[in-house]
Amino acid sequence: MCGIAGIVGRGHVNQQLYDALTVLQHRGQDAAGIVTCDQGVFKQRKANGLVRDVFRSEHMERLSGSYGIGHVRYPTAGSASAALAQPFYVNSPYGISLAHNGNLTNSVELRAQVFQADLRHINTDSDSEVLLNVFAHELQILGKLVPDANDIFTAVAGVHRRARGGYAVIALIAGHGIVAFRDPNGIRPLIFGERETGAGTEYMIASESVALDVLGFRVIRDVAPGECVYIDVAGNLHTRQCADNPRLTPCIFEHVYFARPDSIIDGISVYKARLRQGERLADKIKRLRPDHDIDVVIPIPDTSRVAAQVIAYELGVKFREGLMKNRYIGRTFIMPGQAMRKKSVRQKLNPIELEFRDKNVLLVDDSIVRGTTCNEIIQMARDVGARRVYFASAAPPVRWPNVYGIDMPSSDELVAHGRTEEEVCELIGADWLVYQDLEDLVSCSRDGNPEIRGFDCSVFNGEYVTGDVDAAYLERLHAARNDDSKARHEAAARAGDSALVGLHNHAT
Repeated sequence: MCGIAGIVGRGHVNQQLYDALTVLQHRGQDAAGIVTCDQGVFKQRKANGLVRDVFRSEHMERLSGSYGIGHVRYPTAGSASAALAQPFYVNSPYGISLAHNGNLTNSVELRAQVFQADLRHINTDSDSEVLLNVFAHELQILGKLVPDANDIFTAVAGVHRRARGGYAVIALIAGHGIVAFRDPNGIRPLIFGERETGAGTEYMIASESVALDVLGFRVIRDVAPGECVYIDVAGNLHTRQCADNPRLTPCIFEHVYFARPDSIIDGISVYKARLRQGERLADKIKRLRPDHDIDVVIPIPDTSRVAAQVIAYELGVKFREGLMKNRYIGRTFIMPGQAMRKKSVRQKLNPIELEFRDKNVLLVDDSIVRGTTCNEIIQMARDVGARRVYFASAAPPVRWPNVYGIDMPSSDELVAHGRTEEEVCELIGADWLVYQDLEDLVSCSRDGNPEIRGFDCSVFNGEYVTGDVDAAYLERLHAARNDDSKARHEAAARAGDSALVGLHNHAT
């Protein structure tokens, strides 16, 4: 999962891109980067770290230009090396820089094609670099010195024919403008808007609507599945459907966890979806536990707070903020290694003893992935005197890896995989556990936009919408992205992986 943004403005866009990335920081906390274009020359700064740490005043001064793109990264495919910070760059044709949110499911095959047929070199293990070179090749074979909008759309159509998986892309073409496109299933989010200024209309494209809101852009609409949006340097907007059989099946986990609640994705308010998740879950608790003895409902901050408030209201019990969050600790479930995750949970959340002592507590979380967080929090609750600890998940059991851009790599590392709900309850140490039903979760999202026929719910039901994920693929994914593999990658990075070429990067 990553956050992407692009702006075609009437003045320098460096500060606006910085502001957009800070708003999208929740989508990637490992690395950040900005590329701008000024008189046909790319200006770039990217590095590992949070946005506020990557960019200093001297970097911002260098990032001149009236159009540019930005990226915040959380590594799924590829290592955490600084050389894999995005945007990526190729010099031919024209000079292209690209930022990508998502994962390709056929990156291995594409990598071979790019080398053997397209005669292009891939320097990293990132599928984003593969995607960039596929797009560059599709443009190159057109043989145009000055490509027009039709040429851009033809190239994107070629990408759709070759690439599979989840991808939302913003690319910067030197001297020409910004291109944005979304995979034919619309798995990963992408939205665009406009802003009127005294010098003319400015355009912005981003992962979430909240980035547009904060910068004062009016939302036009979401980029449709398979659609390409091209904004040339003169500020002209061009759009075209470039996929043969597009269908909107967005990732439902955006509504559960990843997106900010103040975003609207594909016409669905994330906040309202989470409210409905709380309502459905409260109904299930009343059905299964009509004589419950819950004294207080406490959310595990922050993404479960909205659902927890509704649950408390519907159950007629108190809602309390019983866990205080250290906001300087990153998302724990994406951290490498079980020991680090356990340690970070204790550093990240601190219980308020008064809200737990001698009480029957219902803890509410957005989901249960590895089980590390909820197990540690349940034990923390008992340590400060909770009489009984119940647990509610606003999402169904996560039993399958998410292959489209979220790091839930290995089935063996998912606590619910191959286990009953009763077994999960025992493993996490709760007195009882209740999960959201999948049908209810889907209805929570569909109620926000009845025109959406289906969602990617693969983490819950193992049904992958691209149709190319089988047991063999998942086994390869497990081998590449499990905790042990990550540990080896980290060791390699410390031993010299940083020697990978990071093109056109200001290191200081």
